[in-house]
Amino acid sequence: MREEYITVLKERRTEIFEKKSRFIANVKNITSEEAAVEYLEGIKKLYWDATHNVYAYYIGGESVIQKCSDDGEPSGTAGVPVLEAIRKEGIEDVIVVVTRYFGGTLLGTGGLVRAYSRCAREGIIPAGVVKRILCSKVNMKLDYTLLGKLNSLIAESGYKTIEVNYADLVDIYVAIPVNNISKFNTQISELTAGSIHVTEVDKDYYIIKEAHK
Repeated sequence: MREEYITVLKERRTEIFEKKSRFIANVKNITSEEAAVEYLEGIKKLYWDATHNVYAYYIGGESVIQKCSDDGEPSGTAGVPVLEAIRKEGIEDVIVVVTRYFGGTLLGTGGLVRAYSRCAREGIIPAGVVKRILCSKVNMKLDYTLLGKLNSLIAESGYKTIEVNYADLVDIYVAIPVNNISKFNTQISELTAGSIHVTEVDKDYYIIKEAHK
C-alpha cells in the first residue's frame, strides 16, 4: 500500500472563457477505473449538447492507471494537456473532465493546449489538493484525568482524533501515521506511566492537518 499520496478533497466545477469558447472543468476524487468511467458518463449526460467532453484520469497504487481522450479535438491538444495538469500537481486518484462549448472562433493548436491546460489547472486547485497518509487507527480507553494530557500530545504531534465516546472511561480513536506508531506507543507509555493500552484497530488513509500540500 502507498504510505501517502496527494489527491483532491472534494468535487469541484470551474468555468473559463477563451475567445468566446466556454470551458467547464469538473474535478472529482475517484479510486477505481469503474468510478472514473461512471463519472465521465454522468458528465456527458449533463453536457449532452457540448462540442467536446475531454477527460483525463490518474489512479495510483500498485498498478498505475492513466488515460486521456481528446474527444474529437486535434490529437494531443486536449486530453494530454489535461493529464499533464494532473501530473504537474502530483495528484492521484482523480478525474478531470473539461467540457467545451465552441464559441465560433478557432483557437489553433497552441490555443487549445493553453485553454485546456488552464481550465484543468483552475479546476484542480479549488478542489483542495491534500495529502492522504496511511495511518493506523488506534483505540484507547482512559480515565478522564488523562484526557487533557492525551489531547495535548495529539495536537502537538499532528495526529488526528477520529472519534471520542464518553462513558465511565473516555473511549477514543486516533489516526497515527504508520511510520509513527512505534513512537506513539512510546509517547503514550511515558505520558501515562503505562496505564493506557493502545489497540490497533485497522489501517486507512487520513488527511492529517500538517500534511496539506
